[in-house]
Amino acid sequence: MSGLLEEFQRINPPKVSQVTGAPKSKTIAALDQLLVIVPARVPAAVWRKIPQGKKLQTLMRRKAAGSVPATGTRLNNKRQTALYLGKVDATAETFDILSFARNMVSAATSEKAGTLGIWVLGFEEAQQEKLAAKITAAALAAAFVMPAFKSKPSPAKIRNVRIVGQANSLDLARVLAEAEGNNLARFLTALPANKLDAVAYAEFIKSMASAEGWQFKKYGVKELSKMGAGAFLAVAQGNDDDSASIIRLRYRPGNKTAKPALSLVGKGIIFDTGGTNLKPFTSMLDMHIDMGGSAVALGNLAAISRLQLDMPVDCWLAITENRTGPRAYKSQDVITALNGKTIQTIHTDAEGRMALADALTMASEDKPDVIIDYATLTGACVNAVTTRYSGVFTNVPDLHPVLKKSGRDSGERVWPFPIGKEFLEELKSETADLKQCSPNGGGDHILAASFLQEFVGKKIPWIHVDLSACQRKGGLAHVPTELTGFGIHFTMNLLIDKELVRTASSK
Repeated sequence: MSGLLEEFQRINPPKVSQVTGAPKSKTIAALDQLLVIVPARVPAAVWRKIPQGKKLQTLMRRKAAGSVPATGTRLNNKRQTALYLGKVDATAETFDILSFARNMVSAATSEKAGTLGIWVLGFEEAQQEKLAAKITAAALAAAFVMPAFKSKPSPAKIRNVRIVGQANSLDLARVLAEAEGNNLARFLTALPANKLDAVAYAEFIKSMASAEGWQFKKYGVKELSKMGAGAFLAVAQGNDDDSASIIRLRYRPGNKTAKPALSLVGKGIIFDTGGTNLKPFTSMLDMHIDMGGSAVALGNLAAISRLQLDMPVDCWLAITENRTGPRAYKSQDVITALNGKTIQTIHTDAEGRMALADALTMASEDKPDVIIDYATLTGACVNAVTTRYSGVFTNVPDLHPVLKKSGRDSGERVWPFPIGKEFLEELKSETADLKQCSPNGGGDHILAASFLQEFVGKKIPWIHVDLSACQRKGGLAHVPTELTGFGIHFTMNLLIDKELVRTASSK
């Protein structure tokens, strides 16, 4: 088994338990921290249910409106349970509720690690269950110990999560699966490039495939060269070894030979120097995270497996570095991609679209019902939507409302942009079928997606996610870390709630 996979598996998630019915004093006394979530207007009957409710009501008047938490106190028990009370509107946008949840959990995790209680009361039953699930998601995100290589390991923030006060036990299978997928994406993205090099990454994926029962196939440099995957290999040729690869994983809950209903594709540039067009220091500093798209694709496959979704899924991961050196590709090279199209290279730091081009062609060969690719592709998308949103692009424009709604409903918000033949005017080339990018800049996120569409099989619905929200200082929605793992909740909402495979094929 891969050492990195063992390391990930050692980061044990907190145990999640539930105690239904009105919590007794004994139940509360077993908690180190207790989050109490109530409506904006708290009924008098609710105050009477909360320990030290009258005191909290008085303390709350002294706090600024909208404070999170609204107030807090310590209970008179052996553990001196720290109680944090927060007020939320159950009808607010999912993103706002998740952000509230992150701030509530953050207040609790300033205390010593222990058992965190979650008690939502004063709402309608369905609202209470929904809110409890979202607070739990925030607790699981905060509890995950991100990889670090200090002489003293980072301590856990939360050891156990206990949901109290609900009339019935919640079905948390999806919350737990999405948390696992998000944690996996964040773990891999955070690893330094000398820990997660191309060889170690392939070994990690192979070990995970064996553990999960996925079919595994690695296309190495020699095999890709015979196949004619020139776009990917143009980026990989700057490496000082043959470690680059495109990896295919297959999840088959039923017929092992079934064609994929869904293909996930991820950009796995494990370190991006910019190549011959070398990045400046500040732009290169965090380029170990340029494989984040592949981590999100892998995290989604893990969540799909954990939920045992009844659909055959392929996952394609394009893994290489983008290095500078005597063999690195250059501006004005002409490259032949796997689908036969020739590409005039313009800027070697537009390597992600080159690596994805051949991966998309390979994914298309099995004619999946839908392809979704994930990539930290362009700074232009960050400039367009900031790091609060990610950009989405599709060859099925009627999906734009569905994509936006999935973003709102999941709390991982996206904004759609146009693509198409008209934008290829900017990529006309005199020496090849198309340019890799425009030397003039401007709308590069749109041009990159329009370029990628040229490598997607005809009549295959395709969605491209430009992960501008993969990194945000202070976290995003319910995730407290700078690396957000954006894309898991959005994709699960698309697949489960919006039935993407059926929806896309009907558009």
